[in-house]
Amino acid sequence: MNTRFKTYLNTPTSAAPLAVFRIGFGVMMLLSIVRFWWHGWIKTLYVLPKFHFSYYGFEWIKPIGDYTYLIFALCGISAFLVAIGLKYRLAIITFFLSFTYIELMDKTAYLNHYYFISVLSFLMVFLPANAYFSVDNLLKKRTYTSIPKWTIDSIKLLVSIVYIYAGLAKLNSDWLFKAMPLRIWLPSKYDLPFVGVSFMQQEWVHYAMSWSGMLYDLCIPFLLFYKRTRWFAFALVVFFHVFTRVLFPIGMFPYIMIVTALIFFDANFHRRILSVIKILLKPLNINSQTWRAEVYHYTNRKIILPIIAVFFVFQMVFPFRYLLYPDELFWTEEGYRFSWRVMLMEKMGYTTFKIVDAETGHGFLVDNSDFLTPLQEKQMSFQPDFILEYAHYLGDHFKSQGHKNVQVFAESYVALNGRLSQPYINTTTDLYKEKESFRPKRWILPLHDEIKGF
Repeated sequence: MNTRFKTYLNTPTSAAPLAVFRIGFGVMMLLSIVRFWWHGWIKTLYVLPKFHFSYYGFEWIKPIGDYTYLIFALCGISAFLVAIGLKYRLAIITFFLSFTYIELMDKTAYLNHYYFISVLSFLMVFLPANAYFSVDNLLKKRTYTSIPKWTIDSIKLLVSIVYIYAGLAKLNSDWLFKAMPLRIWLPSKYDLPFVGVSFMQQEWVHYAMSWSGMLYDLCIPFLLFYKRTRWFAFALVVFFHVFTRVLFPIGMFPYIMIVTALIFFDANFHRRILSVIKILLKPLNINSQTWRAEVYHYTNRKIILPIIAVFFVFQMVFPFRYLLYPDELFWTEEGYRFSWRVMLMEKMGYTTFKIVDAETGHGFLVDNSDFLTPLQEKQMSFQPDFILEYAHYLGDHFKSQGHKNVQVFAESYVALNGRLSQPYINTTTDLYKEKESFRPKRWILPLHDEIKGF
């Protein structure tokens, strides 16, 4: 077994797939940054809000006013450099740090695919994606036609984890036996041409899409790995992600996953893609025939391989941390994020806060719109870590305004996947005294129902 593993680590393969992946990744990330800037979301999400919700342990990461635009500019420039393969190692490290900083500035904007981009760019730091068809080759007049096979397989493994874990997450009673939350979302798509009025209103459609979505996520990695089903699988990838893009406002994620799926194709397919790019670059008159062609070898493999091993162990174990918490995952959301649970909940809430003087008992209600944007208030209303952080912000604010013996109480009602709303937070708990931690939040009231599954 050890010999086989060593043989696998030394097995070479064409560098073309990783080169195409690098180009596609860089272009998609550059377009994402331009799109974000174009729509004015930098200003509305990061510059204008008075308060920003932080991730536990990363409270020190905040927007920096108008200078936040510089972070996005740095991220976009580094994505472009990754695409062309110029100073690749510095560029991908810069992209990873800047993009992850953007992701951590305010968890109001959390999306699974932002997390996917962060972990994928971290992995790419350790891969020789500039070994072939890059500006770095042009500057050094040297190219690497072969790279270790495991470098490409590592990307395939990460993509497979994302899909399979997303499929496992759909193995729950709400998704499979109640068609929730699709039964809520799909009827609202009545304005879609041809299918909106009739098709999207049918209950059997809601169940069919729930089950097919689960089967797609669980099966697609295996279909992509197997050569005979690869083209069929890629057609499914394109259809599935384009269709979900039509149905839901999920930005660039569908296109990112379509481009990412290309990594599963063989080297000849990627060579044809690079041949097309070479034709487009022909006016630049780049002569690569005199370059030295070499096989890429890691000089520090003993350091890199353990890092990547720990990375993948973390990716496979971390999503199951919810098992350490006693209550319903969808209700408390303890261990929900960063676990590839994609579009599994329709959750709405209404939460009000009361500031009380502990000695006199006198208090007043807070107008959340004085402190939060509409999006922030919506996200805060049903997520307990948001509620706790906001309660501390209110306590600190009113304490700084001269109020004495400050206590902060919340009254919250939350509805989950079509259920009637019910009380969410213990109204007798002074949230200003509660501290954020990895321990279960005992002040969350239990859900009067059970959701079975992963």
